[in-house]
Amino acid sequence: MSVLPLVFTSGWASGINAYAVVLLMGLLGATGVSDEVPPSLERTDVLVAAAVLFLCEVVADKIPYVDSVWDVVHTFVRPVAGAVVAALLAGHQGSLPELAAGAVGGSTALASHLVKAGTRMAVNTSPEPVSNIVLSTVEDLGVAAIVVLALFHPVVAAALAATLLVLGLAAVVFLFSRIRRFHRRWKERRRTGGGSRGGWRGGGAGPDGSGPTRAPAAT
Repeated sequence: MSVLPLVFTSGWASGINAYAVVLLMGLLGATGVSDEVPPSLERTDVLVAAAVLFLCEVVADKIPYVDSVWDVVHTFVRPVAGAVVAALLAGHQGSLPELAAGAVGGSTALASHLVKAGTRMAVNTSPEPVSNIVLSTVEDLGVAAIVVLALFHPVVAAALAATLLVLGLAAVVFLFSRIRRFHRRWKERRRTGGGSRGGWRGGGAGPDGSGPTRAPAAT
């Protein structure tokens, strides 16, 4: 059976949380639950490193704006991790050239990472942190479920991953206009002095059209 569905799914999952993919696959392979996992992912040092980094991501990914900074850093980490995991899977099964598997895993990881980062930027336009926590938790649980499914039913998991990727890309396109409007309004407020700085009210023109109106002075 071709390893391509498993490669695609691992790439998608790596773009969301690469450390969770390595940790979960390694644990399932080391405990004998699955024989699809390459031995290099089952090594103790790899599992310990993945566990520590996964815990760091669990915390950082749930804090507004910190999660976006984390995503920027991982724009390089997640696609590379997706490519490496995909190449290892292909080398373990031998049904797909490792270079081709790495290209599929890396590009899929990049696409799903962009979806994650874009969605998180949209969520960060809201001041409350609950949406970040909920979204991050759903992502972690989704990655875990699909990775486990991929090891036993790779075609079904790949179909789910592809559907989620398409829906995610569509969501980012839909939310992009909102993010752009938010940044434009924020820049306008900064340019006009902000709503509360120096007594300026918003950015509207005064009665004579000469400039922003001032808030009435406190008495």
